[in-house]
Amino acid sequence: MFKHLLLATVLIAAPASAEMREYRVLSGGNDVGHLNVDIEADAVVIDYDFKNNGRGPTIAETVALDASGLPTAWTVEGSTTFGSLVDEMFAWNDGNPNWRDATGNGVADASAAQFYIPQSGSPWTLALLARALLADEDRSLDVLPGGTATLTAHATTTFDGPDGPVEATTYEIAGLDLNPSYVMLDSDNVMFAVASPRFAIIRAGYEAADAQLRDYTQTLSTERFVRIQAESARNFNGPVRVRNAYVFNPDTMTREGPFDVVWHGERIAGVQPNGSPVTEGETVIDGAGGTLVPGMYEMHGHISQNVALLNIAAGVTSVRDMGNENDVLDGLIARIADGTIAGPRITRSGFIEGLSEFSSQTGELVETEGEALDQVRWYAARGFHQIKLYNSMTSEWAPRLVEEAHRLGMRVTGHVPAFSNANAMIAAGFDELTHINQIMLGWVLEPDEDTRTLLRLTALDRLPTLDLDSAPVQHTIGLMAENNIVLDPTVAIHEALLLSRNGEISPGFVDVFDHMPIGQQRSLRQAWSDVSAEGADERYRGAFDQIMRTIAMMRERGIFLVPGTDMGGSFAYHRELELFERAGYTAPEVLRLATLGMAEYLGQDEDLGSIEGGKYADFFLVPGDPTTDLAAIKSIAMVVANGTVYFPSDIYPHFGIRPFAEAPAVTVAD
Repeated sequence: MFKHLLLATVLIAAPASAEMREYRVLSGGNDVGHLNVDIEADAVVIDYDFKNNGRGPTIAETVALDASGLPTAWTVEGSTTFGSLVDEMFAWNDGNPNWRDATGNGVADASAAQFYIPQSGSPWTLALLARALLADEDRSLDVLPGGTATLTAHATTTFDGPDGPVEATTYEIAGLDLNPSYVMLDSDNVMFAVASPRFAIIRAGYEAADAQLRDYTQTLSTERFVRIQAESARNFNGPVRVRNAYVFNPDTMTREGPFDVVWHGERIAGVQPNGSPVTEGETVIDGAGGTLVPGMYEMHGHISQNVALLNIAAGVTSVRDMGNENDVLDGLIARIADGTIAGPRITRSGFIEGLSEFSSQTGELVETEGEALDQVRWYAARGFHQIKLYNSMTSEWAPRLVEEAHRLGMRVTGHVPAFSNANAMIAAGFDELTHINQIMLGWVLEPDEDTRTLLRLTALDRLPTLDLDSAPVQHTIGLMAENNIVLDPTVAIHEALLLSRNGEISPGFVDVFDHMPIGQQRSLRQAWSDVSAEGADERYRGAFDQIMRTIAMMRERGIFLVPGTDMGGSFAYHRELELFERAGYTAPEVLRLATLGMAEYLGQDEDLGSIEGGKYADFFLVPGDPTTDLAAIKSIAMVVANGTVYFPSDIYPHFGIRPFAEAPAVTVAD
């Protein structure tokens, strides 16, 4: 039986006269846009726009409210972060709630849930929902088009600003997606802020609260993951033995066994013949004829606490972070290291971006070559593996920055800076290039076209007419091969960008779609790009075909490719590996690349990358054989990370995800 809101529900009354509210959008403490709200007695008009890294949503909303302050009609128009057009509505027709979003049309019975969650609405939605939940007796509501939202109150804090002190309470809203959201309401239950560890929208004049709010949401998030860790992490006294399991050997690229694999603490004690005697005090786990695979490496992460545990559950036990807020990442690494929460091993890249109106707010912004050099030295002194240069970096600085990074023992990777091309960055001494589009744009753009904007994505529609055998293409590929330039292609995000369509499941997530919560399902049926123009659909599909042909050509020429997603890893990482297979690698080659290949590339193969005595106990168990069917890695029964055992079937319900495999049988030592 659905619980629903009655019109008699008492909410804080809407203002009798019009009231304007201005909010500033802050990313990493920098102002990147606005949320303007015009509140009237029976309606709210919202203007939401921000741009970070040359992209961001532009949304116009109108929400009609009844006497209780509940939405009775809702329109959302504009464009999403990557340009997909938004034309969404909700209304009551013939006594029933009706809606239209990117997934299609929907209707519900009048007795069902009545609060509609817009797919592309602004964060003001959270404030309206919080008010409705506050008015509910148990602060839990079934919502449209599906799911149940719950509200938890946290601390009340006073913030000073030009309009005097504001007392705001932080509320956690859960049940809409993989992770909760946090909204702060003032004493009149009007939105004061929405915040996350990296991002905040705060009432104008009170921007000084940014760091405090983001830190507090980080604390609340950490407390949540500590609770999940307590429920899902299994550390056994004495050695642990997996019996009757085959082992993927990345040296031979074969599935061998069956064996017993034994570990004690954080290190593997040995790989023994199957059925070896069990010593006193051992815990035994039944591998049931499944396959143990070494922990995998996500090579293009921007790791956050929200995705750390999901990567572990997906068998991704190591992540190369490609740019982050340094203080936020410091804290995350410390919490993982001391066992407070679960997460992958992290190899850090130092992100350096030039200052412009299109700058990414991630990492460090520099205005001069001298500042950039100082930043290279700062990263080197803190043991960073490499530096990553970004879009707004002045390309003429690259040779000097590369020279200094190499002098200090670091590698260099990055985007191709605006108004330059891959050939110039190879000449400057880059060791690696990031994103396949960054290379291919050099073959289709004019010299004065600006890739700091969405053009670096939308111009991919020119690729279908590109002759891949032409001299410019072959020259760049030749330079990469001759200079041993590594490519981090991030194929899965290009697939999502170019092939996602409204109303269709994104092709990279068809296998996992039915397991996801409603919020993820809606996102996975929404286009990323604007394909409304005549011929755009065909051009974008053709562009992805050209990308796959180029990657296959690079593989054939011996260019070293590393698997990474720029999408948070986890399920997207599984798709990335499938796309590598489509580009010409065999399943065993893909598995080797994702495990020992990346450990070797990062200089970590002495401790990681294969299941051998003395190495860290980082591996996962699947019931099937991924050497013959790579998709078997999507059904993981157990993950061992640094010796701690995790069953994804314990983890996924905390995120609203239906598990993919049952946990193995465990016999705990007396």
